[in-house]
Amino acid sequence: QPSNVILLTCDGFGVLPPISKLTRHQVIYHFLNGYTSKMAGTEVGIKSAVACFSACYGEPFLVWHPMKYAEMLADRLEAAGAQAWLLNTGWLGGAEKGKRCPLKYTRAILDAIHSGELIKSDVRECPPFNLFYPTTCPGVPDAVLDPHTSWADKADYIKQANHLAGLFRDNFKKQYADKSTPEVLAGGPEAPPA
Repeated sequence: QPSNVILLTCDGFGVLPPISKLTRHQVIYHFLNGYTSKMAGTEVGIKSAVACFSACYGEPFLVWHPMKYAEMLADRLEAAGAQAWLLNTGWLGGAEKGKRCPLKYTRAILDAIHSGELIKSDVRECPPFNLFYPTTCPGVPDAVLDPHTSWADKADYIKQANHLAGLFRDNFKKQYADKSTPEVLAGGPEAPPA
């Protein structure tokens, strides 16, 4: 049985933490949304980051409703006592002015997950995503773990984070809200203040 399960994303907007520790309900939420992004230069006509959502990271191949797969995953994680993580190999500091998260940091994060070191770290919330990221990881500067710190323009970070959080909410509402519990809905980004 696995002790860790890692969901992989590539956030081209540069607003998600490189690693987030997921609860059962967040696993369901993020597995259903299946977020990643297309980046400039990866496909013809793509000039900037474009959010892509594919249920269970493989929607075209699903036979049943995605909720069935997400609940099966959460049940199996719980039965095995495994921890789920959201690993983001995307950008730090934004798509336009930032850079890709260095591979050496991604490797250090994976090493810390598998050695059991990362689970010991304190966590901090990353608003508006309702994600919790470790505050320390061997081999990774603390500032890299907090996506907010990699942006020179903090107001621009907040604008981009709220934009992507809105895309998360819109996709989830359109596809899965009617089949989700309030706890699963709360596993995603916060709604903006009224």
